[in-house]
Amino acid sequence: MAAKQKRFAKKYARMLFNTTGVDMAEMAISELNIINDLMSGSKEIKNFFLSPLFAEEERQKTIESLSEKLGFAEVTKNFLVFITQHKAVSALPDIIRHFVNIYFEKKQKAKATVVTPFKFDGKYEDRLVASLRKLTGRDVDIEYLYDPELLGGIVVKVGSTMYDSSLRGQLRLLKEELIKG
Repeated sequence: MAAKQKRFAKKYARMLFNTTGVDMAEMAISELNIINDLMSGSKEIKNFFLSPLFAEEERQKTIESLSEKLGFAEVTKNFLVFITQHKAVSALPDIIRHFVNIYFEKKQKAKATVVTPFKFDGKYEDRLVASLRKLTGRDVDIEYLYDPELLGGIVVKVGSTMYDSSLRGQLRLLKEELIKG
């Protein structure tokens, strides 16, 4: 059943985006991520959403109560009830991912993940943003990940394209060249 619901994740994401539009999308992403984080951090909460032992009415009342306490928008609460009724809560991470992609496409934005062994200072970050904007032709939303095991350089992933200028990546390329030659 879960695999079937994951196939519908993109459809559910589009449906939610049609409801929220661009204006409310960031709020919906934030609120859905809260639920996703709660489910990731607690087996009890995850089991509550996924287990057939709980009645649908019980889940709906809990979602309404939780939404009220967390200050969720009506559209987010209704969407959570909807995916619970359609037994698609397990696909929430995929729904969020597709929803973010749709949102970035509409906003003409790109999402980049930057892995570095150090913290960026303002000047370097500004240069990186400008370079990525020039490379993609879009505004770029950057998520920074710090990997102290990365010896030097950075790894940037934009969509499905990876740019590896790390020392580890350069050594791997050198090794490949030496093996070929």
